[in-house]
Amino acid sequence: MFEAFAQQFALFGSAAAQAFGYPQVFVTMIATVAGIVVGAIPGLTATMALALLINLTYSMQLATAVAFLLGVYVGAVMGGCYSAIMINIPGTPSAAATALDGFVLAKQGHGGQAIGVGIVASFVGTLISILLLIFLTPFLYKIALKFGQWEYFLISVFGIMICGNLSTQSTPLKGWIVGFLGFFTAMIGLDAVYAFPRFTYGSYDLMGGISLIPALIGVFGISEILSVLQEDVPYSIENQLGKVLPDRSMVKQVLSTAVRSGLIGSGIGAVPGAGEDIAAWVSYDVGKRRSKHGHLFGKGSYEGLASAETANNACIGGAMIPLLTLAVPGSPPAAMFLAAIWLHGIKPGPMLALESPDFLYLTAVTLLIATASMLVFGLLLTKPMVKVLKINRKILMPIIVPLTVIGAYAGNVNIFDIHVMFIFGILGYILRKLNYPMAPLVLGIILGPTADISFRQALMQGQGSIIPLLGRPVGIVLMVAIIWIFISGVKNSRLQKNTSNNQPI
Repeated sequence: MFEAFAQQFALFGSAAAQAFGYPQVFVTMIATVAGIVVGAIPGLTATMALALLINLTYSMQLATAVAFLLGVYVGAVMGGCYSAIMINIPGTPSAAATALDGFVLAKQGHGGQAIGVGIVASFVGTLISILLLIFLTPFLYKIALKFGQWEYFLISVFGIMICGNLSTQSTPLKGWIVGFLGFFTAMIGLDAVYAFPRFTYGSYDLMGGISLIPALIGVFGISEILSVLQEDVPYSIENQLGKVLPDRSMVKQVLSTAVRSGLIGSGIGAVPGAGEDIAAWVSYDVGKRRSKHGHLFGKGSYEGLASAETANNACIGGAMIPLLTLAVPGSPPAAMFLAAIWLHGIKPGPMLALESPDFLYLTAVTLLIATASMLVFGLLLTKPMVKVLKINRKILMPIIVPLTVIGAYAGNVNIFDIHVMFIFGILGYILRKLNYPMAPLVLGIILGPTADISFRQALMQGQGSIIPLLGRPVGIVLMVAIIWIFISGVKNSRLQKNTSNNQPI
């Protein structure tokens, strides 16, 4: 036991030396500031930013690339609170719950202190999730090592099912349709077992399949640009900012709420595909029911603000847990991070602890540096960021279009990838208009190859029979969970349909 502890401590020291080296610390700080700016401007989400910036990490060393991407991730999730509080327009979807109390406080002249409380709450939430990431992940590695081909197939299906079931703005059925559309997309090209062309229709460009990064840039970049350009959103900040730094009594008032919300956000972050917005809403609901002053939520409550803002940042570390242990991202931004580290030769999953044993600690320490940078720069940049919010998105978005084209082309240096990006951008725009969630589509594209290969290899091992699955306890548990999610999702879909039909016209 002492030897194992000494080995883990040595790995932690090695990872810390990389994360605190030059230029990693500098890159983390700059990336965090850039993420804060991105998150503060409505329409520029953390997912979109990471999708556009992945290609910039090609020439970087692994530690530098991790610092760059996690800095942007942490900063962008927190940055959404600026616009949510000051102009009632969430900079990112995860800040929507923050606006409920934050904007009310801003109208009361406490916008600065509301932002300060939101930043401190984000710091506490991310810190809690980092601690859980460090201490829980090694135990989950041991469980994941017992996974066979059947388990990998079922965990992929489970990820899609639960991701669709957790969608907050549409029925579970819509989430499942989009998720399995992503599964189908992953089937295009030469199959990984026999190299037989599937759904290529004679096109040589489709032989290589649909590249992940151009598809993601299209879904989250081009579709977002198309949506923003047709909006008519007024931009005016008429309220006084007031004091920014929260006093000690204010911090003590929201600390217990922040700790509880940090645990909730971390737990939801560990659910495949759930994402920061779901974490924020669930935490806000729990906080309202558990608080002695729950009746004040939505009327300018610092507790309500802390509940939402803690959970969405706590989701970051939580989302890394299934990503590192099972290669299943816990949120759309985590999916972008997964795509980036694949490019650098890191293969998350049960074998990561043996192939790259210090990567867990490198991720955790880098997140810690990004979190500290977020706290310091978030408070320092509050007043300048309020001025940045006056930039009209309709001016900003056309500037971003060339960046999306470069990002799609740079990966494989292939014009076809630009076509893929625009096709998926139009597809994403149509799905948004029809109120279909995007997270299941991303998860389907990522998990599709794993599900395909694992299912076929499992059938080969069982000589075409699924009977061996019945002797695998983990597989049975996953099947029961999938069936339960399906049944509950169908009930929820019917309930939502009946509710909408009964609404007065």
